[in-house]
Amino acid sequence: MKFTKILYSLIFLLMPLFVFGQGSGKVELQGADSLAGVTINGEKVTKLIGNVIFKQRDGILYADSVYQYREREVLEAFGNVRMTQADTITMTSNRATYNGNSRTAKMIGNVVMRDPRMTLTTPSLDYDLKTRIANYTEGGVLVDPENRLESRRGTYDTNTKLVTFQQNVKVTTKDYNITSEQMKYNTESKVVYFQGPTNIKGQQGDLYAEEGTYNTLEKVSRFGRNAYIVTKEYRLGGDELYYDQNTGYGTASKNVTLRSLKDNITIRGQEGRYWREQGISKVSGKPVMESIMDNDTLYMAADTLLSRESRDSTMASMIFALKNVKIFKSDLQAKCDSLSFNRTDSVMHMNVKPVLWSDGSQMIADTVHMHLRNKTIERMYMYSNAFIASEDSLQNYNQVKGRDMTAYFQEGKIRRVNVDGNGESLYFALEGDTTLTGMNKAICSNMVLRFDENKLQKIAFLVQPDASFIPPHELPEDGRTLEGFTWLAELRPTKADVKRPVASTITPETKTVKEAKVIKKEPVNRTSVPAKPKPGQVAPTPAKPKTEEPAVGSRRVPKNLNGGGLNGFKRAPGSHK
Repeated sequence: MKFTKILYSLIFLLMPLFVFGQGSGKVELQGADSLAGVTINGEKVTKLIGNVIFKQRDGILYADSVYQYREREVLEAFGNVRMTQADTITMTSNRATYNGNSRTAKMIGNVVMRDPRMTLTTPSLDYDLKTRIANYTEGGVLVDPENRLESRRGTYDTNTKLVTFQQNVKVTTKDYNITSEQMKYNTESKVVYFQGPTNIKGQQGDLYAEEGTYNTLEKVSRFGRNAYIVTKEYRLGGDELYYDQNTGYGTASKNVTLRSLKDNITIRGQEGRYWREQGISKVSGKPVMESIMDNDTLYMAADTLLSRESRDSTMASMIFALKNVKIFKSDLQAKCDSLSFNRTDSVMHMNVKPVLWSDGSQMIADTVHMHLRNKTIERMYMYSNAFIASEDSLQNYNQVKGRDMTAYFQEGKIRRVNVDGNGESLYFALEGDTTLTGMNKAICSNMVLRFDENKLQKIAFLVQPDASFIPPHELPEDGRTLEGFTWLAELRPTKADVKRPVASTITPETKTVKEAKVIKKEPVNRTSVPAKPKPGQVAPTPAKPKTEEPAVGSRRVPKNLNGGGLNGFKRAPGSHK
């Protein structure tokens, strides 16, 4: 017996030099309190107990006890197992199996893996010391100073510092909770890579995308495929999405959709921008607005559409349409150069050569203010050089002009028009719809026009008129129209004109946000009668905000979103909140 102990001691001393030589790359025993030789299932096994240490190349294994299967180069470690590699990776577990031939380790029970950047905990872990890649399949949690990530399955490549998470992925940051079925995370750059449907929920708003990245340090998102941002006021989506949480600035491109969650107004285009703090959104690239109004839909197109949400009781919620504005509704069409819609008081301001059509009637003025109630037109104020014309069955044009006019609607149809100042009219009298019997011509300061089914039926003169009836044979060709008459049927928008197919070829270049000048606070006016502009005066045209997209990784924001554009612009009085 004594001889056997001496023999095993001698083997123990010579083992590092002969059997497990360091130069050969074999598993090398560094130390143990005691060892014994046993046979298990016909296989010779060395049992080492107490402070056992093995080494192979840059990997070191520590354990309370180890079974060494020398023929297979396999170690089974038990109790306080710890494995390190190159002084950067440390793994601990209840037990482990290490294969010296393949240089792979199976860590089992309360596994904790650490490197200088993160800590990973899992019930079991497979680690390859050659590739430096770890895998878990029973659920794992990765924690670093900034984030907490968990999933059912995962792979950590310690070379690239990239972790791949799969199945029931959850990421918790200071500002967001992220859920997905598959994503990657770089423990060095702190960037999350999305590779499937992903939801990001935060206090400032939610995001969704099916691919993209989120930098958890810079708090910048770049998304693709069905991406959108949801805030309390808006849902902004597009094929490509950029959002900087620090500045609250976001952009969307290609198939952009901006929907107001308060009144269900939707704007579509090819390029969108959003400023969270100012509550301002801008859509360009052939934008079209859609608004459901009394079982009908109002479509509005322009070069640029801009929306601003109210931030307090002194500021109105507004929509601005800039350049080449066209409107289509089944019972009303219009065009003008620029338009502003006060969503708080439901007043629409049409500026610069506005023209409106309602069935057979055409209405023109220097400025038009349209009041809506329950999303239906109630009144319309036409200021300066107001002109209404309609075509009869014989292609004659009934005409009324005046300094100003007020039109009243009922159930969306024009019923009455009051002419205020410098009134003139031409009205062709027909027998049936086929025979012209003459033309009524009148000059009267103030008039009232009555309509039925959007067709002019009669005119009432409120002040002594200068009127005459001219038979057909006495009608001069140049006397059949009033001064300033022009028939603009060719400009009348159709539904196809306004609800135009949005081009998908616009790919805006990434630029730096320099400035986005928008509207100053607009007071909510609650007087009952609309103030009339001075002759020739129109509401100022909305200024285009100077907005550009941020450079990649930039945190720069618009310098002054309240410093310009629409300065001095006032809503029409008589509006009610």
